[in-house]
Amino acid sequence: MSSTSSQTRPWTFVTNHAAVLLCLASDPEIRMRDVADRVGITERAAQRIVADLVDEGYVTRRRIGRRNVYEVQPARLMRHRLARHRQVGAFLELMLDGLDLDDLDPSPP
Repeated sequence: MSSTSSQTRPWTFVTNHAAVLLCLASDPEIRMRDVADRVGITERAAQRIVADLVDEGYVTRRRIGRRNVYEVQPARLMRHRLARHRQVGAFLELMLDGLDLDDLDPSPP
């Protein structure tokens, strides 16, 4: 792949699903609007990703009044065949160490 190609097609190691999971783990009472802003996706996309995570058992969602509260299930195994031997909690521990979601650089490096 040429350097020109990589400049026109940006990519990251962390998927939107992983980024949403990090947001929920960091702030269980976070609003979808805030998840979307932090991840850089639409609010509807954030809702779809949360639904995926809930459907697969990575997150539980409880309604308290008018708000949702999320709980990540750290014992769940990762999905990718190269990571199925690891629990989600290990990934979250690694990624959340030193992460300040209130002080994110909005532009990619």
